[in-house]
Amino acid sequence: MNKYKKLASNTMIFAIGTFGSKILVILLSRLYARHINSYDSGIKDNLETIALFLQPIFTFALQEYLIRFGLDRNYDKKKIFSTSACITLTGMAALILIVPALRFIPIFDFLTGYSLMLAIYVCTSSLRMLCAQFVRSRDMVKLYAVDGIIATLTLLIFSYLFIAGFKMGVKGFLLSVICSDLLSALFLYFTANLGSFFSVKHFSIDIVKAMMKFALPLIPTIVMWTVTSMSDKLFLTNMRSDRVELGLSATGIYGYANRIPNLISMVSTIFFQAWNMSAITENDSADRGKFYQSVYSAYESILFIAAAGLIMISKPITNFLVPDDNFQEYSVVYVYTPVLIIAAIFMALNQFLGGIYSVTKHTQNSFWTSLVACVANLILNWAMIPVIGIHGAAIATLMSYYLCFWARIIDARYYVPFKFEAIRSIVNTGILVVMSIIVIKAPPLWGVWLVVIFAAVTVYNFKPMMATVKKVLNR
Repeated sequence: MNKYKKLASNTMIFAIGTFGSKILVILLSRLYARHINSYDSGIKDNLETIALFLQPIFTFALQEYLIRFGLDRNYDKKKIFSTSACITLTGMAALILIVPALRFIPIFDFLTGYSLMLAIYVCTSSLRMLCAQFVRSRDMVKLYAVDGIIATLTLLIFSYLFIAGFKMGVKGFLLSVICSDLLSALFLYFTANLGSFFSVKHFSIDIVKAMMKFALPLIPTIVMWTVTSMSDKLFLTNMRSDRVELGLSATGIYGYANRIPNLISMVSTIFFQAWNMSAITENDSADRGKFYQSVYSAYESILFIAAAGLIMISKPITNFLVPDDNFQEYSVVYVYTPVLIIAAIFMALNQFLGGIYSVTKHTQNSFWTSLVACVANLILNWAMIPVIGIHGAAIATLMSYYLCFWARIIDARYYVPFKFEAIRSIVNTGILVVMSIIVIKAPPLWGVWLVVIFAAVTVYNFKPMMATVKKVLNR
């Protein structure tokens, strides 16, 4: 199978296993909005974000090094899995000891009453990641996809049981994810016979050194991306202003405004899972640059078309996903969504370009370009949130991702040269900004304007998208 069809095939398998399941997760927003008020939703979002912050630190960027070394034919898979498992279990032991102490830090006071469950939440999530990434590294993509469906169905069941049934609120949310991830890890462990790959005698210090040399520069990178995401919510939670309403309720509303942008993130994650495997296996091919150019141009075009479509229908979808019949404050969620949709596009493109650093093992460049986003985000949040509130957080997120994108599109192409149409990217971005302003300001006939602009974006991006599709079909 040629590399284009291999990429398309893996993307399709991941999509089948992930798209339906992720849609169900997004639909859970209705459940959360009906049973968890905006204040507690702020706590929930902060807990999710702090978990994303803690996981790469205590697993030493497991999600990065396991797939990179697991796909490398030069390494024994038993040594890879056993060594990765030992590293992960050591990190989890340290996590359980440290996390309960975080609640004594003032900005993390929302952890009070949740710290133990948060530690278990991160541990079960990490165990699932360990099993899932190793299954993926063995090219068992169909099993990986099936697990995604099963994990989401169990999450759906547990969520209705603990949140709607037992009225456990935030604790019900944590418990539902813990149970779902634990069952997923057990399912993968026994179905893929991972026990045959694990033995303490297969633990290798040499592999630990190789993994850490690769992963250590990525840990601060992942942490900085998490800080960039987390800082918005921490600023909204802890800052005070005479102009706008801030606090945990604002954080909860901001969290729901990210639900539609998560559709972009979901699609980009599906693609990146397949792309990362192709990029690693095709790293030494003679026409690597042309491969990257074809895939990137199509990927960028699809993202801009998808973003325009989501902005066009952002108000009705948001009103469906986040009903305001029980909590009226959710009625304004949709106005913050369009800017976050644009931000999600550039996060996806940053992920693609970051893959170049991983494949070529220039992970230190990933760190420096991520630092640009992190510093910009902190400064912009500090300056704008007290003045324009939730809009400030959304704009800060977009601008920080956008700055990182330009840093990476310039730098990453030194390692894998490929053609990039800067004017097309700038025009597309400008059009999406105009669409966002239309949604926020709601001028006369704003719905008609959005449809017209969406059609224009589709036509403008159709050719580069179809050029790559033809390569897949013709080969």
